[in-house]
Amino acid sequence: MRPWERLLAAFFRALFQHSVRRGLRGVWVRGTLPEGAFVLAGNHHSWWDSYLLPVLLWGARRPFKIVVGERRLLEFAFFRHLDTVSAAKPREGLRALAHGEVLIVFPEGELRPPGALGELNKGVVWFAQKAGVPLVPVASRVALRGHEFAEAYLVFGEPLNPDLSQLRARLEGMLAELDAQIRTAPAEEPLPGFELRLAGRKSTHERMAGWGAALGKLMGGR
Repeated sequence: MRPWERLLAAFFRALFQHSVRRGLRGVWVRGTLPEGAFVLAGNHHSWWDSYLLPVLLWGARRPFKIVVGERRLLEFAFFRHLDTVSAAKPREGLRALAHGEVLIVFPEGELRPPGALGELNKGVVWFAQKAGVPLVPVASRVALRGHEFAEAYLVFGEPLNPDLSQLRARLEGMLAELDAQIRTAPAEEPLPGFELRLAGRKSTHERMAGWGAALGKLMGGR
């Protein structure tokens, strides 16, 4: 990588992390990722998806490439110098897997409204089959609950064999479970079973609670 490309990559890594920290209350994760190369296949129901996974993998020091549509790469040409491969050049994705990297794929192919899983592109299975690596499903939701800023929750599933119907069934089940937790868990508390991986912005009322406690002590209260 040339010096200016390293500088550009460092700038965008910092920008992505800043955006996540300033735009969300936090990022919570359940599950772990396997070692080595694999295809990370997730639903694409939020604008934040293409920020969250890179930020988490950068934080874990896991090399990766994210598959991006050629139209998007034409629109933002500098993406070609970041951790991306073109969907129109699948051999680039295979090379990344051969080098031990994680390949991020959104098999729905486009951003969709939150809800049911859309049709999955079989290319996600092709990558795993050709490279001889597992598929790892990741279900994600970004939800505005009991605080001022939305919260991101990601569930990493167990590795799967390269099978599209199995991937679909697993993602649908993970999303259904995650949606049920979001509907039923106390709104002002993080979902149970999740680990806070990246802290973001506190709500105004959370900050005011701290100020109120300090002011109370200053005024002689308990």
